[in-house]
Amino acid sequence: MEELFYEFNPWWEEKYKLIGVKRDKYLSFLEHNLNNKDIILLTGLRRVGKSTLLKQLIFSLINDHKIDPKKICYLSLDSFSFKDKSISDLVREFRKINNLKINDKIYLFFDEVTYKDSFKEELKNLYDLGNSKIFATSSSASKLIDKKALLTGRSRTLEVEPLDFQEFLLFKSYNPKKSEKYLLEKHFEEYMEYGGMPEYVLTKDPEYITNLTKNIIYKDIIAKYNLRDNDAIEDLFRLLCERVGKPVSYNKLSNVLGISKNSVKNYIDYFKETYLFYIIEKDAKSLNERIVDNKKIYCADIGIKNVVTGFKDLGSIYENLVFLKIKGNNPRFVRVNSIEIDFKYNDTLIEAKYNQEIKDKQKELFNSINIKNKVLADGVNFFL
Repeated sequence: MEELFYEFNPWWEEKYKLIGVKRDKYLSFLEHNLNNKDIILLTGLRRVGKSTLLKQLIFSLINDHKIDPKKICYLSLDSFSFKDKSISDLVREFRKINNLKINDKIYLFFDEVTYKDSFKEELKNLYDLGNSKIFATSSSASKLIDKKALLTGRSRTLEVEPLDFQEFLLFKSYNPKKSEKYLLEKHFEEYMEYGGMPEYVLTKDPEYITNLTKNIIYKDIIAKYNLRDNDAIEDLFRLLCERVGKPVSYNKLSNVLGISKNSVKNYIDYFKETYLFYIIEKDAKSLNERIVDNKKIYCADIGIKNVVTGFKDLGSIYENLVFLKIKGNNPRFVRVNSIEIDFKYNDTLIEAKYNQEIKDKQKELFNSINIKNKVLADGVNFFL
């Protein structure tokens, strides 16, 4: 066990080197919350960079904050070797290895913490002891739901997303001058094709995305919920990738796949829980209308969609990217007499048209809506 701890924590016996490209918008949040007691929970799609962020924060603790490396412990709780160990067992072992007293403040980093069924109770106990700062990750939204409110008031959650366009430029070391906007447009076209999964951006190996999505579907959905209809789930995943930005009818999907509407709804919920897809509703005053009407679906990363469907339909790809940029505002879509405007939230209306103009009845609807901000997103400028 001690040898395994040292494998996970190389900084205990050697100078630790910074890994990966720094993503400041997340690191600044982690740094800002370093000195409070709150447990920091990082969520998001598998392989989106949560573990790398933890290790970059560890580097900062050691080099910038001058924390004793032996008071920092990183463990990946999905390791088979930890299967029969509780979190408290592991923390006790950590203290024992590094000869740390019970009152010594420690920094704990738990990757895939939800692999431990009792993680909420155990994190609460560690929090209540008051001598540890805890950071943890999970790739499942449902497992973080705190029905017993054990972590309420004790935790803050941060969703880590695929690279935005600015981060994509940073990862690719692209830094065009203002006089070279044509290069920005070229880089944006590349971003539209490959999306923002960090490793895929660097390798461009589609097999990486294929293996990633199979892992999510089979490990995080099929195995977790003990499902048997594997083919229908995979087919639904491909259909949803094809339907990005288009109205989705659960009834039609049920008929196409030959499964019940309830199964379709459940499977889509599982996709949402693992951060593969997001669903938005129609903008309507009636809750009943929002629930009953067709939804629109967007993929968490456009590179995933493109590996599944091929790099085509730039309009829907662009619309998906616009959604990812604004999704924190909880947008809805507008539909009046079968005419649609892509997004509406707060005092803003957005229509996504990649290198196109808004025309005819859609333009009439766009102009007729009384709202403070109207945006025609039509190219790279929206992302700068």
